[in-house]
Amino acid sequence: MESLVCVAVWAVTLAMVMAFTMWAYRWSHPKANGRLPPGSLGLPLLGETLQFFAPNPTCDVSPFVKERLGRYGNIFKTSIVGRSVVVSADPDLNYYVFQQEGKLFESWYPDTFTEIFGRDNVGSLHGFMYKYLKTLVLRLYGQENLKAVLLSETDHACRASLASWASRPSVELKDAISTMIFDITAKKLISYEPSKSSENLRKNFVAFIRGLISFPVDIPGTAYHECMQGRKNAMKVLKKMMQERMADTGRQSEDFFDVLIEEMRREKPVMTEAIALDLMFVLLFASFETTALALTLGVKLLAENPRVLQALTEEHEAIVSNRKDKDAGLTWAEYKSMTFTSQVILEIVRLANIVPGIFRKALQDIEFKGYTIPAGWGVMVCPPAVHLNPEIYEDPLAFNPWRWQDKAEITGGTKHFMAFGGGLRFCVGTDLSKVLMATFIHCLVTKYSWKTVKGGNIVRTPGLSFPDGFHVQLFPKS
Repeated sequence: MESLVCVAVWAVTLAMVMAFTMWAYRWSHPKANGRLPPGSLGLPLLGETLQFFAPNPTCDVSPFVKERLGRYGNIFKTSIVGRSVVVSADPDLNYYVFQQEGKLFESWYPDTFTEIFGRDNVGSLHGFMYKYLKTLVLRLYGQENLKAVLLSETDHACRASLASWASRPSVELKDAISTMIFDITAKKLISYEPSKSSENLRKNFVAFIRGLISFPVDIPGTAYHECMQGRKNAMKVLKKMMQERMADTGRQSEDFFDVLIEEMRREKPVMTEAIALDLMFVLLFASFETTALALTLGVKLLAENPRVLQALTEEHEAIVSNRKDKDAGLTWAEYKSMTFTSQVILEIVRLANIVPGIFRKALQDIEFKGYTIPAGWGVMVCPPAVHLNPEIYEDPLAFNPWRWQDKAEITGGTKHFMAFGGGLRFCVGTDLSKVLMATFIHCLVTKYSWKTVKGGNIVRTPGLSFPDGFHVQLFPKS
């Protein structure tokens, strides 16, 4: 009897091992109607997720991507958080992906990202719905409103913030800039003023950001769990605000949230509560975090490159010297005259590479340069691998704004520059981001000098962060 039990256990174990082996083989050797790009899908389910999220303390291309580019070339396959993905550092494929948006590819993010941003977030919507939302957002962030309203408000906020920071022994720049920009944009989006609110809304977004690009394990104590709790709390505030405004039928339109509620009240509304809430959440996040990171890195780069800082200061001091009133606010004509500043901004965002990957999904089998991208697979366009390619940018890790001199103005994504995305989904907040950066730089270099107190080290996991902060001391110019 005992021997029969042993045989049965052995047989079951063998069957399980054989089943697992076959499953693992099918995982690592997926079927395709053509030749898949080279690369490894890693371990079943886990894939190469751990390697993808490994920290990297430089501005260079992440070791995960760099090692595979050296081994496989500019197009390779991998698996991240349970999904098969083709990673592209190939400028031609990147451009093709952006140009074929809505035809051969559509916007897509791994399931964990969708959970973070919401099932009805703008990145997950397609066709008419996406264009409809984009048109609404451009009413707020388009050049007309930037010129008429946002430029002067941004100038005032930068002046006030810098003056406040200069009164302190030091300021942690990333957090300070984030707070400043969040207050500017939250006021325009939802009329939020922290001094008059019982809710610390930004605190929830900070918790959200800490775990945004982290290993997706939703258990207490993990960054991902903190991220999801931050989203939950922020959405609770937004939902309560929406319910109060929906009940107030006599309310006058004061901000972008009111615009969305007006859309929801139409006879045949396209806007739903879920879409409106997810859109507000994404806008509140996107409008301050990426720009704050870029500006913090920019100040660090300027401090390390005095020649660039001198040329930049000369341009801005010339703007001030041409004013009748030296204390007047920045004008649109002055902003548009900032030739060298625009080069500095392009160079900052090229090196910052705030977005480590832009995701799309193949809608059908696609042949490109001898490889097949199977229908349903993800494609990760990798901007850092293009922006830091020495064949495209000479000495790519050098902070050299003059490399953009006499180049045509970039109004959309190109094969060699995609800091703001590309194609139909070119970032609608691009102009706002540039205005924020230019205005802050103008106020900083004309009125202050500064020195680094501590911190400034960067880590990419794979998003950019300053783990020990970047503390500076500001000194008013006489």
